[in-house]
Amino acid sequence: MQPRALLSKHIGLVSVAAMFFAASPSFAQQKGASSSEMQTREVQINGLTLHYIELGQGTPVVLVHGTLEDYRTWDGQLEAFSKGYRLISYSRRYHYPNEWPKDSIDFSVPVHARDLIAFIEALNLPPVHLIGHSYGAFIAFLVARDHPEVIRSLTLGEPPVMPLLSTTPEGAALLTTFLTTSIVPSSEAFKQGNDEEGVRRFVNGVLGEGSYEKLPPPVRRRLMDNAQGLKGETSSRDLHPPTTCEDVQKVKAPTLLLDGEFSPKMFHVVNDMLEHCLPSVERATIPAASHQMEVENAQAFNEAVLAFIAKH
Repeated sequence: MQPRALLSKHIGLVSVAAMFFAASPSFAQQKGASSSEMQTREVQINGLTLHYIELGQGTPVVLVHGTLEDYRTWDGQLEAFSKGYRLISYSRRYHYPNEWPKDSIDFSVPVHARDLIAFIEALNLPPVHLIGHSYGAFIAFLVARDHPEVIRSLTLGEPPVMPLLSTTPEGAALLTTFLTTSIVPSSEAFKQGNDEEGVRRFVNGVLGEGSYEKLPPPVRRRLMDNAQGLKGETSSRDLHPPTTCEDVQKVKAPTLLLDGEFSPKMFHVVNDMLEHCLPSVERATIPAASHQMEVENAQAFNEAVLAFIAKH
């Protein structure tokens, strides 16, 4: 199969990698996290139950996690944000501890965006500061575009808006390389019914051969807690909605774009395009961090985002 055909066939799958470029530091730094010890709350939306935690008071801040993640991802933000805001971290459908469906063929960014707007409405929240990471940032972008009435400010941590990236020769080449080394092998394992092998191939394709095997058993168990989400993304028939610069221009909320200093180039290229198209935008780089910046350098992440939302 030619590179362009491969890119076209699998463009929707690339965002499954958007969380995992720093898997080992991510989990290592969460040993003292408190979210696992907190009692989750439940909300019924769109025919399913979503679990979430919240703490603090004031203007609500809603956190949207990425792939192979869940509400526990944001442990590094709990204390800093809850001092001045009502902080809410939820687990998206198919993610721990939410129920796994028989299949996840309906998995797509728009499905999760509909869940998110229903979640905000079910909690009867006033306009929120919406913060998304990776796949969760793409979801947050759609909500901000289509439901501006619920958004006070928008923070996007390297959203994989791959329909934008695929419009350039450079972007197409980056995607093709990544797909062939990680996404496609992972998808094939899931199709064979071996979920752990799918996660293993994904991790090794991103971090290097043997990386999954070096992870401590508790870390591997946590990844498997969210394997259904990864499986859904790799099997989705329509993961991403078409997205153009004109679509991006519809986001009227003040927006902060975040880059990890050491993140893969394709994320920086996407952010370049978003910065060009967004009507009201600021941009910041989180130093000494790759894609999972909210974990790798939580202090710098918190300082940048808190300074931004304080202005809005």
